[in-house]
Amino acid sequence: MIVVQHEGKERKLVPEEISSMVLSKMRQAAQSYLGETVKNAVITVPIYFNNPQRQATLDAGAIAGLNVMRIINEPSAAAIAYGLEKMPPFSNKEGRMVLIFDLGGGTLDVSLLNICPGIDTFEVKAVAGDTHLGGADFDNKMVNHCIQEFVRKHDVVEEDIRSNRKALRRLRTACERAKRMLSTTTQTSIEVDSLHHGIDSAPRSAPLDDVVLVGGSTRIPKVQAMLHELFDEKKLRRNLNPDEAVAYGAAIQASVLSGGETDDKKQVIILHDVTPLSLGIEMNV
Repeated sequence: MIVVQHEGKERKLVPEEISSMVLSKMRQAAQSYLGETVKNAVITVPIYFNNPQRQATLDAGAIAGLNVMRIINEPSAAAIAYGLEKMPPFSNKEGRMVLIFDLGGGTLDVSLLNICPGIDTFEVKAVAGDTHLGGADFDNKMVNHCIQEFVRKHDVVEEDIRSNRKALRRLRTACERAKRMLSTTTQTSIEVDSLHHGIDSAPRSAPLDDVVLVGGSTRIPKVQAMLHELFDEKKLRRNLNPDEAVAYGAAIQASVLSGGETDDKKQVIILHDVTPLSLGIEMNV
């Protein structure tokens, strides 16, 4: 249960309700753009979402008035977008082995897929991930570093800063802005006016054909450098928009499942996903 203040009143919401609000807003935006009612949807989730989390996602879609045709893993959706739009021509009948590295704001998902020629078949071979690693963790590290530097320079009590939610929110926003700047420049500064009492603050190699970078956090040069150490530079593919790849792939899958008007190439997509978590059977003997 999540407690929020809305229009001066306290409201208690479950996660499904909050997620449904986001989905409803997205549905409204799609309907406004298309000029027609949107009923069907494919929703993506991190790889290691368990069954209760996936069911909660389905429930959120239903609350938003959507017919959720399928829940697919985010890297699988990105693979569809890459395979249909940006992948080089097949060099053999075996297809292409593609690794999707998806580092977003809150999670890290990695999938190894084989994309077969002819009928576009996407077969997931292996998955890995961390539901507690993403760009927000980098933001947290930067915030902690700035607070420690601020305390050291100005001789203030650290707890006084951490207890000021407004100051922390402004500092986090500044750190996130600096992180984005550092994706394109070598240095930047973090400045927050009156932060405290008027004081200002300033895997092992695999036979891969492609490594596709997905998620906004893959823009971070250090992340790309670490991947470069694991894989050849020529294998790193940056030709997909990392912020839109997952949504684009999900939209293609939704169009196919709903029988929408797409070209013949997109009508024959076959996605063989995997179960990321172990399955068990309870028996009473």
